Amino acid sequence: MQRYYYSEEIERFLQQKPSEILGILARENEFSLEQTQKAAWEEQIRLLKEVLIGLKGKLFFEFSIPRMGKRIDVVLLVKSVLFIIEFKVGSQKYEAGAKDQVWDYALDLKNFHETSHEVVIAPILVATEVQDLETLDTFEMYTDKVLSPILCSRRSLRSSLDQILSKYSGTDIELSEWEKGAYHPTPTIIEAAKALYAGQRVEEISRTDAGAKNLSITTAEINRIIEVAKERKQKVICFVTGVPGAGKTLVGLNIATQNIDKDKDLYSVFLSGNGPLVAVLREALARDRVSRNHENMRKHKLGDARREVKLFIQNVHNFRDECLRNMERPPVEHVALFDEAQRAWNLRQTANFMKRKKGLPGFSLSEPEFLISCMNRHPDWAVIVCLVGGGQEINTGEAGIAEWVNALQCSYPDWEIHISPRLTDSEYGAGEVLETLRGQPNVRWNDNLHLAVSMRSFRSEKVSLLVKQILDLESNSAFETRSEIDKHYPIVITRDLQKAKAWLKQKARGSERYGLLVSSEAVRLKPLAVDVRVSVDPIHWFLDSKEDIRSSYYLEDVVTEFQVQGLEVDWACVIWDGDFRCSKKGWDYKSFRGSKWNQIHNEDKKVYLKNTYRVLLTRARQGMVIVVPEGDPEDPTRSPAFYDPTFTYLRQIGFQEI
Repeated sequence: MQRYYYSEEIERFLQQKPSEILGILARENEFSLEQTQKAAWEEQIRLLKEVLIGLKGKLFFEFSIPRMGKRIDVVLLVKSVLFIIEFKVGSQKYEAGAKDQVWDYALDLKNFHETSHEVVIAPILVATEVQDLETLDTFEMYTDKVLSPILCSRRSLRSSLDQILSKYSGTDIELSEWEKGAYHPTPTIIEAAKALYAGQRVEEISRTDAGAKNLSITTAEINRIIEVAKERKQKVICFVTGVPGAGKTLVGLNIATQNIDKDKDLYSVFLSGNGPLVAVLREALARDRVSRNHENMRKHKLGDARREVKLFIQNVHNFRDECLRNMERPPVEHVALFDEAQRAWNLRQTANFMKRKKGLPGFSLSEPEFLISCMNRHPDWAVIVCLVGGGQEINTGEAGIAEWVNALQCSYPDWEIHISPRLTDSEYGAGEVLETLRGQPNVRWNDNLHLAVSMRSFRSEKVSLLVKQILDLESNSAFETRSEIDKHYPIVITRDLQKAKAWLKQKARGSERYGLLVSSEAVRLKPLAVDVRVSVDPIHWFLDSKEDIRSSYYLEDVVTEFQVQGLEVDWACVIWDGDFRCSKKGWDYKSFRGSKWNQIHNEDKKVYLKNTYRVLLTRARQGMVIVVPEGDPEDPTRSPAFYDPTFTYLRQIGFQEI
């Protein structure tokens, strides 16, 4: 697929008639050409024909950034520098959002475009009607050779180009090789959902390198299973596993967006019991749909967009309640994709809920068994896809994957089971029940149903391994893993929250999102102005801009494991309280009630608390700072003895202290 609308060497571009260039842009444009877009292109062409005289290299108009669902106005390759130019035609000022936009473009190419990794990248924002001097003031280069955004008017653009080219006179970029460079993005789940909903293919927005399990392979395998089930009129269930951040949710969304037409046989629904994830994804997709239509001069009300999104992303509890209203009628969907299926409720939790909230005493099915029964109502065929995470259970009553297997064996032995071989790993909590599946004729073990590599952290694939080693108190192994990832994925520790906040702001560039994460049991952080009991709306925290005090950027509101699970930020600050503390005997599990910390004895609750920190420590894509407070010797609930051993342990692993 061609990634740009127009490409030409600068000398040839200068010779071409503007009408010829405009004709090519109009022909390649995938949307109806509005007069405003035509006028913007005409102005850009006119300006560049003046500015580029005497330069040699290549330029591209409308260069695609699939991960972001955007196009760069102009990419310019001259000597050893890659220029990213974003034009704001007619603008009399430099908007902060536009500055972040061009910076984001530069970082995207640096991180994900193979032949841009080692080159100098200069993002330039041109506001054509700004009146300023012809010389560039100052600019900063970061260690990855990306410059801070350069602000230019039409008068200062050429002088800025010349100044940058004279300062960075390395090896010239090989133009033909650069253009051939592969693009291996790792989008956030929000970016991925928006791109897929807008019609992009998973191959365009995900890594395809040999080091990562290609998401398209798993998607294709599930689609094949669905097609066979439909053709043979079978009832089938698939168990898809993956390490944290491997893209399980992305696989589910990919299939759901491919089968979004409710009038078709393959109509699918993406279901999740993760309320914050559902809320954030729905709102992100709705806002994006309105924004895209606005850019293309089409009206679309936000309320209408929200109703459309609800059709294929649903809270699993809403799906369950709809099935309760009519115990005989099958759901409209033949394919149901359950995200984080291991978090479905066990029989006790389900029965308790049904009695208290639904007025149904004596309910005798666990949530997995009831959900299977709903899909089993179809007279012909049905497919359930269970997306299973390891070590992610954080709520009382979460059944684990064994409950699904037990329900199938006891009540639905005719269902065909396709299962990832990795489901036997201890972290998935399936226990001995999986051994009963060995040798059964209706069970298919399938390697393509496991996603082995974390996609969340594009800088290091070993972050989830490091976190596991830390939580398992394998300090020597953690030291070795940490030393391997230090250069690509910085993790620092501190006792000072203000230093941590400053570190986040210094690290983040463009619109890279950062925020504060804490355990829901971290109730003694109030002296640090961190109160987990304050209700935070994840929609505002994850989606709103730097100017909104409710957003993560403001570093005032904190989210817990319940709000952040399944989502991610670029840079995270994890504040470690005394609920989960290191001791000579191992981890000490505490819960604060009344005016003191109490020991947790229940083994399930210990697992939930350990998994809480597993979730918190695996949310950052690019790096994190861990804050272990110093405590207060005059406060018995915040004694330094509660915090010092944890900080000492982390320091022994080799994390840099700030």
